[in-house]
Amino acid sequence: MRQFLFIILLPAFCFGQSLTIEANLLFKNKEFKKAENIIKHHVVSNPSDIEAIELLGDAYGHQKEWDKALKEYKKLLEHDEYNANFHYKYGGVLGMKALQNKIKALGLIGDIKKSFTRAAELDHKHIDTRWALVEFYMQLPGIFGGSKKKSLHYAEELEVLSKVDGYLAKGYVHEYDNKPELAEKYYKLALEAGGSMTCYSKLSAFYENHQQPKKAVATIEKAYDVHKRNALHYQIGKVCADYNLELDKGENCLMTFIKNHSVKDGIPIEWAYYRLAQISKNRLNKDEALLWIDKALSVRSNFKQAKREKERILNM
Repeated sequence: MRQFLFIILLPAFCFGQSLTIEANLLFKNKEFKKAENIIKHHVVSNPSDIEAIELLGDAYGHQKEWDKALKEYKKLLEHDEYNANFHYKYGGVLGMKALQNKIKALGLIGDIKKSFTRAAELDHKHIDTRWALVEFYMQLPGIFGGSKKKSLHYAEELEVLSKVDGYLAKGYVHEYDNKPELAEKYYKLALEAGGSMTCYSKLSAFYENHQQPKKAVATIEKAYDVHKRNALHYQIGKVCADYNLELDKGENCLMTFIKNHSVKDGIPIEWAYYRLAQISKNRLNKDEALLWIDKALSVRSNFKQAKREKERILNM
């Protein structure tokens, strides 16, 4: 991990661009508390630096400090109430607060709707806001204004801006509405239109969620042929382990993942050991399963899923 020694050399950030670069790198490395401290120090000395205030709100958001994030985003709106992104971020944090507390959620619905709708009105090309509105109206109970029709309206707006996003949004709406055939249709259209990792992931996850592991594996294999991501070896192994399917293929993929593992894969290596333990358990090989699960726990002793899996293995 890169060490940012120049922080020590400078008493404070003199240029906003330097702060932005530093904060984004810390965010990328998930060093959110460190980013918060650096940005907060800068904001104290530069209380009118709008970009820094936004970054501080982002730092709080990454740490799920919703009230603190709201305080910073409110400052942004007081500075510029015509900025769509500020309304979007404010509404997003309100939404996260609502998810945490269902009782308080009822009192937040109006403000969430107002923030997202205002952002959409201010910027007719704001894709993230339209995604938020698709999810908001789909997840909100009908009695409080939830509406599949409204979700599809914003999905249509997304499709005008980006066919891939529009198709993915329609896939999401129909999957949420328990219309799997329509959902699959739109996820496939998104894949044909875009071919990105996101498109492959949405389709393979759809197949997993609907108990179609063979289709999930086939989709992930196609994704690997196109994108050559080592993490996809893990995904194949995961599906095989979860569904007791093509265990040799799953084992080979997991071993390949381990052999080529690096931080950029985004999946800690202990998860591969965990999946290998599952595969061994599926083969009724208790001793081998224990070896792999102990290896996972040797990497991370507080690995809760591995602890529960070890109990299941011991009870074989």
